Amino acid sequence: MNDKHREIKSFVQRPGRLTPAQRSALTDLAPRYVIPFEPAPCDASDWFGRKAPLLMEIGFGNGDSLVELANLMPDWNVLGIEVHEPGVGHCLLMADKHELAHFRIIRHDAIEVMREQLRAASVTRLNLYFPDPWPKKRHHKRRILAPKFLDLAMRVLCDDGTLHIATDWAPYAEHIDEVMAAEERWACLQRVHHDGSQPLERPGTKFERRGLNLGHSIVDWKFARRD
Repeated sequence: MNDKHREIKSFVQRPGRLTPAQRSALTDLAPRYVIPFEPAPCDASDWFGRKAPLLMEIGFGNGDSLVELANLMPDWNVLGIEVHEPGVGHCLLMADKHELAHFRIIRHDAIEVMREQLRAASVTRLNLYFPDPWPKKRHHKRRILAPKFLDLAMRVLCDDGTLHIATDWAPYAEHIDEVMAAEERWACLQRVHHDGSQPLERPGTKFERRGLNLGHSIVDWKFARRD
């Protein structure tokens, strides 16, 4: 296996296996933290029992970095979207360990959550960190960062809301730059190209460390809606 093929394989999402603790968490902790998907607009503040700015992260992996971010932002409501069962189970264990009362998870497709369950202008910060770059050309159409996603991001973000993106895959960074440059509705507030030392308003992540170990560099963006 050559290095290029090994790098591409490292991004393939594998189902993984639930540990006994993760399996128990999906049963025992879900009533406290997991919000069922409903194809009807909901008031997110009802899920937390308080009104506060809402941070939503799509595809949080094992959830360690999102739990760390939630610890740093106690005045925000924090919502994670993930479908990978072992990741959700691990995240539930971490959220319970830190007793995060302002933390919730939805186990469902993020596009449907944004389109059907979240009310318009209900999110203050939307995170998309290290999404699958789908490196093979025939799979590029599966990349989440596309006009369809940006339409939904524009719908759910409030007027002063921000979109935060990070990747370690250079061709995907080029794709993101091209897509966002063609979008007149978004203004780039910050773009940082770094070696893992300058993440924008976030902790480091598992996928970031994996990319750095492969010799990749990191690109972080922060976008805002244009007036």
